[in-house]
Amino acid sequence: MLKDFSAQSLFMGLLTAFVGFASSFAVVLQGLHGVGATDLEAASGLMALSVSMGVCAIVLSAWTRLPVSIAWSTPGAALLASTGMIEGGFPVAVGAFLVCALLIVVAGLFKPLGRAVAAIPTPLANAMLAGVIIGLCFAPFKAIAFDVKLGLPILVAWAVVAAFRRLWAVPAALAAFVAVIAFGVDLPEGAMASWSQSLTPPIELVMPAFSLTGLISIALPLFIVTMASQNIPGIAVLKVNGYDPVPGPLFAVTGLFSALSAPFGGHAVNLAAITAAMCAGADAHPDPARRYWAAIVGGICYVVLGLLAGAVTAFVALSPPVLIQAVAGLALIGAFSGSAVAAFKEVESREAAAVTFLITASGVSFAGISGAFWGLIAGGLMMGLTRFAKRHR
Repeated sequence: MLKDFSAQSLFMGLLTAFVGFASSFAVVLQGLHGVGATDLEAASGLMALSVSMGVCAIVLSAWTRLPVSIAWSTPGAALLASTGMIEGGFPVAVGAFLVCALLIVVAGLFKPLGRAVAAIPTPLANAMLAGVIIGLCFAPFKAIAFDVKLGLPILVAWAVVAAFRRLWAVPAALAAFVAVIAFGVDLPEGAMASWSQSLTPPIELVMPAFSLTGLISIALPLFIVTMASQNIPGIAVLKVNGYDPVPGPLFAVTGLFSALSAPFGGHAVNLAAITAAMCAGADAHPDPARRYWAAIVGGICYVVLGLLAGAVTAFVALSPPVLIQAVAGLALIGAFSGSAVAAFKEVESREAAAVTFLITASGVSFAGISGAFWGLIAGGLMMGLTRFAKRHR
């Protein structure tokens, strides 16, 4: 196993964890506050989620030898933010988190669901991945528009290194990001003092309470959003990159780790989608059989980031969010181009792939479920209609 370790996987794992944590931790905090968490309970939930998804990624990647990236449910956190506090407060929300975790375990052990996920057509999976990624691929150029002095060094570092050694381009962009934060961002007075006071891991155990309102308002919607917007696209990303995972056990294990994080305020962990493309792609290693180390390194970093949740949150918050999104976008340009080419390669499935891509990329959501899921549904219907018409001509 150690013989498969590489510097490329190390860099990509570090980047994956940093991007995954920094790009959406604010959404998690907002969501937990939205359902009644105090500042300490929200910080504890953030820590529990990060540690849980880190350990889960290590366990699954080492077990399957696949680059199984894990993330917290960002769409789920956004759902919580819009739900608002329910009767019974945060303890009832935590009870709903536990119910959601149980539902994910059951869904993972229900074999027909696994077969349905495995049957997603490859052109549609590629189109969905391209649609998910494209928004973040705009970020490097948005960062330049935001502030040339901050965004341009990141893009230039990536482009120059990519011209000579493509595999080192993303680490160069990450190094430029750190340099920009260190020398280009004006820190507010007292910022470092506040940062040094946030090194202790925030831990708060919440006794769960259960109610019908919590089940209907939080548990069921959170389960649907997490499965449709994260777990299913996560399997599709692995398939796009040439892996053939068995979905059920992966879903069930993420449900188990969701249950472990819930009493500490964590809402749900699941298979990653965007960061999964980073660990599963060629930039993690030319040999697909060795890329699982990127997910393992990412998992280790998530654990560390979780234990340092307070300090990391304070440091990243000093930077405009578009800068870390720019690094992620540069890391995903290769994945976007590859998935786009594969999606539209076959003439007979181009219309279906285009429908999937456009709905996913539009960012629209219906019933709290993201466009990635609806894109797959619409693309599948279009593909079925095209094949039906072809047989009856």
